[in-house]
Amino acid sequence: MESPLEYHDALALLEWQVELGADEAIAEAPVDRFLVSAEAVATQTAPTAPRVQQAAPAVAPKADLDPVAEARKAAARAHDLEALRAEMEGFGHCDLRHGARSFVFSDGTPAARLMIVGEAPGRDEDMQGKPFVGRAGQLLDRMFDAIGMGRDHPDAAQSLYITNILPWRPPQNRDPSPAEMAMMLPFVQRHIELAAPDVVVMMGNISCQGLLGQRGITRLRGTWQEVVGRPALPMFHPAYLLRQPAKKREAWADLLTLKAWLST
Repeated sequence: MESPLEYHDALALLEWQVELGADEAIAEAPVDRFLVSAEAVATQTAPTAPRVQQAAPAVAPKADLDPVAEARKAAARAHDLEALRAEMEGFGHCDLRHGARSFVFSDGTPAARLMIVGEAPGRDEDMQGKPFVGRAGQLLDRMFDAIGMGRDHPDAAQSLYITNILPWRPPQNRDPSPAEMAMMLPFVQRHIELAAPDVVVMMGNISCQGLLGQRGITRLRGTWQEVVGRPALPMFHPAYLLRQPAKKREAWADLLTLKAWLST
């Protein structure tokens, strides 16, 4: 009988393969591995004709592209949110796109007064193609519902518009690298410009690092900043609050601060 450790290891490997897109355990037709091995050996031992060395065609060296500079150009070309979405989805310099299941652009009401910038999609967000839909997203909805706001609220003054620093999920939910954040930052800044919210909320360390160039959310939270010419408030990420429920009191104070600012 297998030990519990072996069982859980096997389960973790299976979940990882599912996240990569595997949807079946076997191929449509059986494969004779013995025949494949025999063919491989025959190919390796068969005599081959001498190869004639040909000169490679002259190809002009291609200059290395700067991903950040290319991102700035692409973001500048976008004159509305749909165009920005298309530019981001077609941006080929971020390798995260190859391992992610979905491109996660935004959710909520683009005309909302309040725009939330999170960190990066997690497993649930990658599956559904929307930001903040997992456990952290459910807590986010409850937090803002407590002050009369929501992503689906019919009144733009009380609705939310939500996006992330990165539109693709990093492998195993790791933190984005500085290079990944730098190449996607021009898109985030253009996103804020086009949505034109009255206030921006930065959820967690990664969004603060991207938009402010600073980390240390316990120090930054609750202190007003400026992002893309707009007032911005750093707050604890809901995922952090799920791990540290005692910090919900400070998060509630930040929500009341935000509500008072929007009421003026």
